Amino acid sequence: MTLLDRYIFKSVLVACFAAVCLFAFVLMAGNIIRDLIGPLLSGQLGFLMFGRLVLLLVPFVISYALPLGMLTAVLLALGRFSSDSEITAMRAAGLSLPRIALPALFLAAGLVAVGLKVNFQFMPWARVTYHQDFAASIRTNPLSFIIPKTFIRDFPGNVIYVGSKEGPVVRDIWVWQLDAQSRAIRFIRAESGRVDFDEATNSFIVPLHHATIEDYDRRAPDNFTEALHVNTVGQVDPIHLSLTRYSGAGMVHQKLDWMTYGELEAEKARIEAQPVPIGGEGQRQRDIMKVALTIQEKINLSLAIFSFALVGVPLGIKVSRRETSANLGVAVTMALSYYFLTVMVGWLDRHPEYRPDLLLWVPNFIFLGVGIWLLRRLDRA
Repeated sequence: MTLLDRYIFKSVLVACFAAVCLFAFVLMAGNIIRDLIGPLLSGQLGFLMFGRLVLLLVPFVISYALPLGMLTAVLLALGRFSSDSEITAMRAAGLSLPRIALPALFLAAGLVAVGLKVNFQFMPWARVTYHQDFAASIRTNPLSFIIPKTFIRDFPGNVIYVGSKEGPVVRDIWVWQLDAQSRAIRFIRAESGRVDFDEATNSFIVPLHHATIEDYDRRAPDNFTEALHVNTVGQVDPIHLSLTRYSGAGMVHQKLDWMTYGELEAEKARIEAQPVPIGGEGQRQRDIMKVALTIQEKINLSLAIFSFALVGVPLGIKVSRRETSANLGVAVTMALSYYFLTVMVGWLDRHPEYRPDLLLWVPNFIFLGVGIWLLRRLDRA
């Protein structure tokens, strides 16, 4: 590797590292705000566990940040070279554009291997561990879910409000029980109750005392013209509030995206080995196709690192802009076009006869073809 190659390689590498960190931060911020900030502020998560969960998000976001980061790095680095007339000097020295771009493409090829490792090993492990640790942390202090003077929506089919809490004893309890359309079908207000956690069922059991119960018409609970059925009782049958969404067991391997390559192949073999009921061949083929699509998505997401770099080389030289915002805009626009094409192919997962697992390669082939065409055209100019 010549001194010039090292200069180009280092410039693209530094820009790539900065861009990947930027996109990873943006992607992580959404997950942190949506899933972790609330439990942290309510005391359900400690600071150490919060930090561990944030770190476990890194492999997940890196799989998406690498293609974006590589594209942005090539646009920024080569755009700067072009603006400073360094590309002109290199070409005057007898170097072709493909030769100038070789260090950047070499880096992109190496990152493809890194992406494959992340997508098929580190990311699945991190996602499973993330949900297991999150669930375990929540279950160590289940009463932290009961936050006084707050509408609690963590329990499927129920909205809870508690006026005060002293240990497991709660007072001024309001409970709205909901139907499948999230419409209130029963309202209970009780003076007091006790919250007990049942580890066997992973749920709260809450007996209520001195309660008033309002029952709505279950067929039309939002019809307030009908008279309410109101009862006052000394004690209500215990209410069961499920915490299955935080169980951390069984759910973590149900998503195909969270499986390693070996687990995906094993899942595919399991589906193929299962006896097919009468009329079930179509569903069997769809299940097999979902596994195949997941494998191809992970491969193509890694290959996109090289595809984006190849397209970014001629665009970076031709655009020749120093402005970071302009180059970032080009990168985001191209990435959105790529992801839109892959999403469109993903919609065909219920039609295995169209071979969506093979169609997933089309966006990468388009980007590779466009990149080669632009590079050759610009080299002859």
